[in-house]
Amino acid sequence: MYQVARKLFFTDCQCADDASKVYEDLFAKLDTNKDGKVDVSELKAGLAAMGIKTRKGVAQKIISSGDQDKDDGLDFNEFSKYLKEHEKKLRLTFKSLDKNNDGRVDSTEIKQSLADLGMDISKEDAQKILHSIDVDGTMTLDWNEWRDHFLFNPATNLQEIMRYWKHSTVLDIGDSLSIPDEFTEEEKTTGMWWKQLSAGAMAGAVSRTGTAPLDRMKVFMQVHSSKTNKISLVGGFKQMVKEGGVASLWRGNGINVLKIAPETAIKFMAYEQFKKLLSSEPGKVKTHERFMAGSLAGASAQTAIYPMEVMKTRLTLRKTGQYSGMFDCAKQILRKEGLKAFYKGYVPNLMGIIPYAGIDLAVYESLKNLWLSRYAKDTANPGILVLLGCGTLSSTCGQLTSYPLALIRTRMQAQASLEGSEQLPMNLMVKKILQKEGFFGLYRGILPNFMKVIPAVSISYVVYENMRDSLGIQK
Repeated sequence: MYQVARKLFFTDCQCADDASKVYEDLFAKLDTNKDGKVDVSELKAGLAAMGIKTRKGVAQKIISSGDQDKDDGLDFNEFSKYLKEHEKKLRLTFKSLDKNNDGRVDSTEIKQSLADLGMDISKEDAQKILHSIDVDGTMTLDWNEWRDHFLFNPATNLQEIMRYWKHSTVLDIGDSLSIPDEFTEEEKTTGMWWKQLSAGAMAGAVSRTGTAPLDRMKVFMQVHSSKTNKISLVGGFKQMVKEGGVASLWRGNGINVLKIAPETAIKFMAYEQFKKLLSSEPGKVKTHERFMAGSLAGASAQTAIYPMEVMKTRLTLRKTGQYSGMFDCAKQILRKEGLKAFYKGYVPNLMGIIPYAGIDLAVYESLKNLWLSRYAKDTANPGILVLLGCGTLSSTCGQLTSYPLALIRTRMQAQASLEGSEQLPMNLMVKKILQKEGFFGLYRGILPNFMKVIPAVSISYVVYENMRDSLGIQK
């Protein structure tokens, strides 16, 4: 990919004077209008002319990083300073990858480096990543190949490849049972983690608000739909609008959005602690350990915020005038049913975490490895559509597996507020549903649930990307 640049600008050995000459030649080639500075359009056109492929937004990032006088372009001093600083970072990263200090990086060292970042890949996948950077076909990387590949890429380390495939919880489809996001040590020390969590929380809030009518319909069908009382999607919406107006379609959304912040914070903190407790080697977390830590973190967060889950169900199903707001709902539940009512449906909810997180992670890893084995020829970056597709499909499979438990949980949360409803424990409720409605009775409301997946993911992604830009998070 970077052979042209390498032949034009680099030799295997160059002193400081040679480097300056190289930078001068490169600057002259890029500064096409000869105004003494290189702007975004010149950089993009120049790199393309040299056969250097860059991702969207890379040229802008390079100019922004080096533009000290903020004139939307780089003069020669800024240009050479940026390249020198960038090369230093690349050199440090290359040395950290070169575990045996032989001046070359092989697939085993790439595999080990990714494992240190919490990402387990096969030897074949490591070879494919290596092949995408290897110019001379030796299946090892020397310093020149590494530098040439990343010279015009803001990435300075292998964490970029990790970020491509990090299973991000930004894809908010309304459930909070997935394994928490993984952050590198650099992101933790620079404080980037809280910005990413904030961006994710905002994306979740907007996404949940946008798909709230479908979520309310799902809960409505889970609780009220049966063989004798069939509720269609259109009929259900008509019934809701007739009973409480268009605004009633967003009932329960306030608390659903409100619980994102405490749940995200608790899950993140618990996940970090459980990873330390469960890891067999300090600083290295294997896939199964990550899964266990994630499941336990999810259980901890759900335990802490579960009363809000119960209130969300009650507020979603409420009739006009039943509650004046969240606090009134909490007071009425406490007065009429006692403290234990806030944990109704807790057991099936907890049981749902393992199949959801397990299937979600397994499907995502399988899809990721499938893509890497078939298509990772020139780049380890799959592109946003592939990432969104993998994340959406894996989360949907996780939901499908744990859906019966989610339905049981919702019915147990709601049953005390329904007139003439029996207060059944989990096992008897499952038995009753299977007897009266058959196996598919456990999947009531699955249609609106699936209908909200694609809009939820799309809204999450768009808001997340805009929030990242606003908070200054480097892509």
